[in-house]
Amino acid sequence: MIPTLFGLTLPFLILAALTIAGAVAAALLRNLVHCALSLTITFAGLALLYLNLDAQFVGFVQMLVYIGAVAILVVFAILLTRGAGMPEYRSFSSNWLLGLVLAAATFALLAWAVTLSLPASAASAAPAVTVQGIGVALMTTYVLPLEIVAILLTVALIGAVIVAMPEAKSAKSPSAGKAGAQ
Repeated sequence: MIPTLFGLTLPFLILAALTIAGAVAAALLRNLVHCALSLTITFAGLALLYLNLDAQFVGFVQMLVYIGAVAILVVFAILLTRGAGMPEYRSFSSNWLLGLVLAAATFALLAWAVTLSLPASAASAAPAVTVQGIGVALMTTYVLPLEIVAILLTVALIGAVIVAMPEAKSAKSPSAGKAGAQ
C-alpha cells in the first residue's frame, strides 16, 4: 500500500514538488541556459506526473515533443543568439508587492479548486484508449497529417538556423565601388 497524504500518493507529491521546483528555478535564475534547463526539468516532471496518473500517451508525447524538441530548440536558440547580448536587470520592479499579492491569490484559488476536486476514493477506471491504439491510428488513418507536421517542423528548424547564421560579407567593399566610379 502506497502511503497517502490528503488523498495524494507520495510519488505524486514528490513529482509535483520536482515540477514546481523546476518552474520556480526557470522563473528566478538569471542565466538563460540554466533557465532553459530548469524548464526541461519542469517538462520532465509533468511527463512523469502524466505517467503516474496512467495517461501514458500524454506522458510520452510530453517527453518527445517538449523535452525532445521544444527544450532542445530553446537551448539551441539561446546558444546561437548568445552574441546579441542580454541586458542585465539588477533591481526589482516597483510593483513587486502587487505581483506577490496576485501570485498568492492565484495560488490560493488553485489550491481551493484542487481541494474541492479531490476524489472520495482513489480507485479509477482504466482508460479505454491505449497507447497502442493511438499509435495504430497515427500510423494508418492520420499518417498524412503526421508527415506534414514533421515536414513543417523540419522547415521551421532549418529556417531558424538560417536566420541565426551570420551574414556573409560581400566580395566588393564599399570603398572599391567608389574608386571604380571615379
